[in-house]
Parts: sequence; structure tokens; C-alpha cells
Amino acid sequence: MPTWTSPAITPLPGSDIPPRLHDTRTGRVIPLIPLTPGHARLYVCGITPYDSTHLGHAATYHAADLMRRAALDAGWQVDMAQNITDVDDPLLERAARDGIEWQDLAREQTELFTSDMEALRIIAPETYLSVSESMDAIIAAVQTLHDRGRAYPVQNARDEAAGPDWYLDLSIDGALGDVSGWSRQQMLSVYADRGGDPERPGKRDALDPLLWRAARSGEPSWDAGQLGVGRPGWHVECVCIAEHGLGLPFDVQTGGSDLIFPHHDLSAAHAAALGRGFASLYPHTGMVAYQGEKMSKSLGNLVFVHRLVGEGVDPMVIRLVLMAHHYRADWEWTDKELERATARLEAYRAAAARGGSHPFTVEVLRRALREDLDTPTALTVLDAWAAGEHAQQEMPADAPDDVASAVDALFGLALRD
Repeated sequence: MPTWTSPAITPLPGSDIPPRLHDTRTGRVIPLIPLTPGHARLYVCGITPYDSTHLGHAATYHAADLMRRAALDAGWQVDMAQNITDVDDPLLERAARDGIEWQDLAREQTELFTSDMEALRIIAPETYLSVSESMDAIIAAVQTLHDRGRAYPVQNARDEAAGPDWYLDLSIDGALGDVSGWSRQQMLSVYADRGGDPERPGKRDALDPLLWRAARSGEPSWDAGQLGVGRPGWHVECVCIAEHGLGLPFDVQTGGSDLIFPHHDLSAAHAAALGRGFASLYPHTGMVAYQGEKMSKSLGNLVFVHRLVGEGVDPMVIRLVLMAHHYRADWEWTDKELERATARLEAYRAAAARGGSHPFTVEVLRRALREDLDTPTALTVLDAWAAGEHAQQEMPADAPDDVASAVDALFGLALRD
């Protein structure tokens, strides 16, 4: 899948200090220590390409971008992988509703998403794959799970001609809950609303996830040998794309907090069933609300990046709105957010035009980024810089001292033409 053009990146000299990120699995902020020294590997769950890109998406990929930049600032090589879920019920339903081919809808929305990422100066992932173009690897994985005795069939009572669907037996490996730490009751309370089918007759356990869905009329399908013709379940897809791009296990799995369960829990469970590890660290982003509700496709209360940009909003203003909220916080979008961010961008660009040497300000910005992406503190530092209030502390003679260049490298903000 074609990706977008990354902004030019001139990292600061490597600090050799690992960034610290919040790990959902442990509930603590811990150092990111790459499994391969000096080489960080990150995976961020991608979009289902319809109704793209709203501010909830932007917040997630902005946070992932900051994680990457924090790793770059440590002086490491960084590889990132990202999927596109272009074979999924909501997308297929939207395409059918609108009377267009699902491939055309996916392509159109993916192109829109990539243009938004480019406008926001998000560094492009090294691996950017759709489910449909990863099908050979996915089929190999589901066949392996079948051969390992982890998969079982469930007959289709309504359409016996379709053949059975296949589910992953979670009881064998005991990996469920490794990421979330949730109780069974907590899991069941949200499973149906988040893509699960706990009431499906014939399943061995209500929480067992769909692995391979037998072909239905009018749906795309692929031949998976002994599992039949059909399409994959959600969670195995990310496991395969992550393995292709990063290898298993890897360092960081990130995405919205609504993915903690079931998606990230069950992705780790699929990897365990394959006899593999998954991610070492799980930082999750908060939810963005609008008009009193979580911004979501199902509710339709969406604020789109391309519409804001089309109305004349500078993409750097949007980044500043996102920076005003810690990546793990839930928050609500309002027009006042834009007003304050616009004023900040004007002040920062004026300060950048004045120039000057401010090495301690650069150092404080670096500390904020590597301490769990503390962007609100970074903005406080930048507000003081723009107002001419420069904190002073003796620094090495060769310490980076240009704030505008540092802000570009660390936070993706372009303050100069």
C-alpha cells in the first residue's frame, strides 16, 4: 500500500536516555528498553478506511509519532508498522449502503488518510500494509493455528452451505487478559459492542474470537485450505502484519484505549497460540469527545482533519491542539481549542523568527518528551520561550540551542518556512 511522504527529519544528537512510557499491562510508567539494543520497533493499529480521518484518529497517530520521535531522540534506529483494516464488517456494510465496491471505498478513504497524515507531518511507517494485501501470511497463520489444535469449527445454522466458521480456543494457552488485566465480567460487558459475538451458539467459550469466517454471498473471500473459503477475523490480521514488518516479539504496541480489550488482549493471545511473544510495552491513547460523546464513526459525531484544513486551519494548529492534552487523557474538542492553538502558533513563529541561543530550553523540551510524552509541560515551556522568559542553567558548549529546530525534531512542529 503506498504510504505518504515523511517530513524531513534532522534529529538532535542522540541523548542515549531511554524514553519512559506508560504500560497498560503493568499500570506503570517504565523505560522503553528495545529488545534489540539501539533498535526500537513499534506497531500502531491502523484505520478501518471509512469516515477517515477524524480527530480521534489524529490523536492516536500523533501520539505514535511522538513515541517514534522520542526513540529517535535517544539515538536509536526506529521501525514502525501500521495496518489498514480494509476487510471488515463496517467497511463492507458502508460500501453496500452506498452502492460502491468495497475496494474503491477503502482506496478512497486510505488516500484521504495518508494525505491527512502528510499534512500533520506524521513520519510515515516503514511497513504500511492492508489486510487484503497480507492475505497469504494471514492464511498461513490461521492454518498453523488449525494444525496446532488451537482452532475449532462452529456450524452456521442459518447458512449450512457456507461451511463452518473457525474460532480460536483461548483455554489452551491461558493468555487472555495478559494486556488488560480485566476480569471475565469486565470483558463480557463490552465484548459484543466491540466486535465480539459472546452469544454465538456452538462456541466453547463466550470470549473465544473468530479466526476465519466462512464466505457469505456478496463478501470478499479467499481460500484457506482445510478452513475453507472465507475471510479472517480481526485480531489475527495485526499479528501477521506486525510479524511481517517487525518480527515477533517487538517493543511497543499502541493504539486507542478502546483497543485494550478485546483487540490488543486477543492479538497477544493469537501470538501466544502461534507459540510467539507479542509486544513488550503497551501505551494507549485517550478518547476524544465531541458534543458530549466519544468521537466515533458509529455515533457520527466526527470532526475531520481534511475539513479543518480545507477551512483554512493550519495543520500545525491541529498538532498544537493535540499537544495541549496528554496523550493518555480523555478530552473534548471545542472551537476554543482552535483559538488558543492558533494564538500559540503565531507566538511561537514570532519567537522562532527572533532566533537566539537557548540550550536549557531545548533540554527541558527533550526531558518533557521522554517522560511519557508530556506535551502539556512542553507547551508551558514554549509559552515561556515565546514570551521571552528563558530559564537558564549551565549547559555543555555543544548542547543543541535552537528551539525551533528542536521543536521540529521532537514534536513535528514547523515554526519556520
